[in-house]
Amino acid sequence: MLAKSCYLFSQYNYAIRLITFVSFKIVLHYITYLKDDNAPWVTFVHGAGGSSSIWYKQIRDFKSDYNVLLIDLRGHGKSIKPIYEKLKSYSFDTIGDEVIDVLDHLKITSTHWVGISLGTIIIRELSERFPERSKSMILGGAIMKMNLRGQVLMRLGVLLKSVVPYLMLYRFFAHIIMPKRSHKDSRNLFINEAKKLYQKEFQRWFTLVAEINPLLKLFRINDLPIPTLYIMGAEDHMFLPSIKKLAGHHKHSQLHIIPSCGHVVNVERPLIFNQTSIQFLKTIG
Repeated sequence: MLAKSCYLFSQYNYAIRLITFVSFKIVLHYITYLKDDNAPWVTFVHGAGGSSSIWYKQIRDFKSDYNVLLIDLRGHGKSIKPIYEKLKSYSFDTIGDEVIDVLDHLKITSTHWVGISLGTIIIRELSERFPERSKSMILGGAIMKMNLRGQVLMRLGVLLKSVVPYLMLYRFFAHIIMPKRSHKDSRNLFINEAKKLYQKEFQRWFTLVAEINPLLKLFRINDLPIPTLYIMGAEDHMFLPSIKKLAGHHKHSQLHIIPSCGHVVNVERPLIFNQTSIQFLKTIG
């Protein structure tokens, strides 16, 4: 088994005064675990404030049968570079394009996707635009609708993000999404990962998430012809109700609910998450 950690450099050019071009590089960090050339790929996408390290309980089980790709999204994990301070465009399609750039760099034509929390939105968005790159989607702690409480909290956060220390704001939302004592490990994991973010980076991602409702509405309307498994915790009170409704209406989707589990299903119940996911993948081939 070969593990490799790399940076992907993608060239972006910006015209200045018609004739002058300034060129700089976007860097995404990734790690691969290679089984063999014929094994299918499984690509893991973390959520906001996390990094590829949150999949540490998945790697061993998945790499037994699959080539595994872990990606650090821009501004997260080891994809933290000064270049991001110069970027103004933070949108889900530009973030999705950077993920696709990694696939292109590795010559991966299509992959199974595994995402958690906000990572599920990135996977769903890029699958809308590049369905040929998606063999299947496993979406844990999926976000497909913000309830009224969530919308109010996000708007409040937008007002406070420039005056309240970002880590305090992140702790607050982590306790809202993962409120129970049994969610403590997941909550602490995400808070500790968030400590590695810059204040401005957090603000950019927070603003992006606060404007997410139109995109989520599109997801709820469109039933992509891609096999999709939602894995949700029974205690994921903010997001489970909408996923129940969505999975009931989308014929290509199925839902697995894990009892006594919160939002971060891959961390709280890794054994069930891994077994359910791999069983689903084996039905697809």
